[in-house]
Amino acid sequence: MKKMIIIATYNEKDNIANILAEVYKNVPDVHVLVIDDNSPDKTYEIVEQLAEEKYQGQLFLLRRAGKLGLGTAYVAGFKWGLERDYDAIGQMDADFSHNPKYLPQMFETLETYDLAIGSRYVTGGGVVNWSAKRKFISRGGSLYAKLILGIPVNDLTGGFKCWKREVLATIGVDELLSTGFCFQIETTYKAYLNGFKIKEIPIIFEDRVLGQSKMSGGIFKEALLMVLKLRSQRDTFIRVKRK
Repeated sequence: MKKMIIIATYNEKDNIANILAEVYKNVPDVHVLVIDDNSPDKTYEIVEQLAEEKYQGQLFLLRRAGKLGLGTAYVAGFKWGLERDYDAIGQMDADFSHNPKYLPQMFETLETYDLAIGSRYVTGGGVVNWSAKRKFISRGGSLYAKLILGIPVNDLTGGFKCWKREVLATIGVDELLSTGFCFQIETTYKAYLNGFKIKEIPIIFEDRVLGQSKMSGGIFKEALLMVLKLRSQRDTFIRVKRK
């Protein structure tokens, strides 16, 4: 299985070298694409140096002009991976909230499932060092989306995932409606609607130690409205014909 991982960064100079070291420790044969939105702290310079001096042929950088949104970063990464015929494409954060120790299990899960989700909200999963507000936004957002969309997935707002290429090729990554927080919900929803098999892997999610969180109440409110829009367009998302 030809594997890659997408890591989207913005001001992650304190984390990027360490997270890459842990990724390669756990999955030595993986390729990593870092998508950096022209970080003011010059995260991209660290990636460029590591790609040249330490991880030749395994680490790649896509530097964008500015802060264009997490969803658009992942779309760019998905397209990059599909064009290069990767069999499995993962996505994760750079801040250690997504622990690389779970990656071997998540990639192995793709042998029998189409999408593996690192889940905080199944037995064995959980969160550490979160405020009550952060817990409400994440857990409440997942529950709301699950009820409105009718999808049997407990963690719909998380961004720690591994996809089979067939899923991403089917759901139309160029046609996604969401660019922010709801991006995670939309992609999983479309995978479910098209009959792909989804497995939630329990993870312990620990809030970042270094750097600043990008989460805000405004992002959450935007996602609430987007979920309703996704539900209203349900039938247009189905690409796989039912037998």
